Amino acid sequence: MNTAFLRSCLRPWGTALAAAPLLLATACSAPRAIIATGKVTPQGEFRVGYNQGFNLATAPLAKAGSAVKEAASQAASQQKVDYTDATTQLQAAALAYILDPVQPTADLNIRYGIVPRLDAGFKYAFGSYVFDTQYQLLGPTGSPENPDRGAASGTTYASIGLQFATQRAKLPSLPFLSDINSVLNFRATRNDLLVPLTFSQSFGPEEEIGAISYGLVYAHSWVSYGFAPTKIYNGSVQVPELPLQSRNFSSFGGFVNLKLGYRYLYVIPAVSVFYQNYGDYALLNGTSTSLSGVTFVPSIGLQLRIPNLMK
Repeated sequence: MNTAFLRSCLRPWGTALAAAPLLLATACSAPRAIIATGKVTPQGEFRVGYNQGFNLATAPLAKAGSAVKEAASQAASQQKVDYTDATTQLQAAALAYILDPVQPTADLNIRYGIVPRLDAGFKYAFGSYVFDTQYQLLGPTGSPENPDRGAASGTTYASIGLQFATQRAKLPSLPFLSDINSVLNFRATRNDLLVPLTFSQSFGPEEEIGAISYGLVYAHSWVSYGFAPTKIYNGSVQVPELPLQSRNFSSFGGFVNLKLGYRYLYVIPAVSVFYQNYGDYALLNGTSTSLSGVTFVPSIGLQLRIPNLMK
């Protein structure tokens, strides 16, 4: 292995890691950017990476108009808040941002090739902990240093993955959402399951200079939430809190990504698109809301490949 080349690759990687805490200050949602190719990590190899993206969902944008922001600011400044249609809208906006926030997303990740055709990994998404595995259905299992017979540029790979994420959800750090939380005392937790089916074509043998990947994704989310306000009244009667409610919903989507580099270091731009019907959600005072929408997840990542030095 060309150690001089590897050292040169590590220098920009170290710079990226040093800058990561500043870039990730607002990231706390489970990552949904698909940056994997159809080829899993070869046995005995490590891949470490940093990925920066943005979660752009239509549901919270639709619920966060100027009237809602003004109502949140006004309610936060009052000692007593009368329950009105505006209060219902504040709850719907808070839920929309928990279900699918509009905010930066990022993670540091590591993967290891356990056996031929199977790898596993861990992502730390600065508030979310993610465990995943991937099984290769199609294509050779060699490496650029030790390619399998028949591996060549244009070889097709396919794999199926499974990702589980858990987090204590919180509203993004936006002024009007802080106002909403001060009025509603909102709390929530969520778990997410992601199943990507990935196809890719190799650039060079065994993805030596990268690959183009595309596929379909199924996701399922479980959410628990509740409101415990102390200053919302229906007439002269204080509105009772809403105890923890449990809901779940499915998402369906597709993605495409490019892996570009040489042997040890790759840049991976990607975009994923999801549609989800979040369903119906109980609110304070016996009211409810329903939500649905489309989510776009553009991202760009940096991946370092650490070959199996024992071979």
